[in-house]
Amino acid sequence: MNQFTVPQFIDVEDKIFGPITTRQFIILLVAGLILFVAFKLADTALFVVLLAIIGGLALTLAFVKINGQPFHYFLLNIIQTLRRPSRRVWCRRYTTDEIKSLQITEPSPPEAAKPVKRISYNRLRDLSLLVNTGGYYHPEEL
Repeated sequence: MNQFTVPQFIDVEDKIFGPITTRQFIILLVAGLILFVAFKLADTALFVVLLAIIGGLALTLAFVKINGQPFHYFLLNIIQTLRRPSRRVWCRRYTTDEIKSLQITEPSPPEAAKPVKRISYNRLRDLSLLVNTGGYYHPEEL
């Protein structure tokens, strides 16, 4: 029989600089480039506001995890939940012909209930022992 190695830790991202993963590095790199352009083109007050907004968003996207998932998955789940209705109502529209045919037909009589077969206490005890012993106990042999 062939032995196969099963990969472990498949949900762990690859690290490139110490504890920083590739995804985190790219997020921080893009945010740094945007902030550099803002530093060159904007005045000081606008740059400080952009630094707070873009830097905070980049740090949140890069490092925050909710329920063990990265923050961008959490944002995608929120957007999907808001776009889909939470309550689905099915409202079938009947045509006039369907309503008339439903009024004409007689409802079928209800079926009689089948009697329930009662199991004796001894039979129930034997079944319980059979299940608990994993099939080793056979009440027929006693």
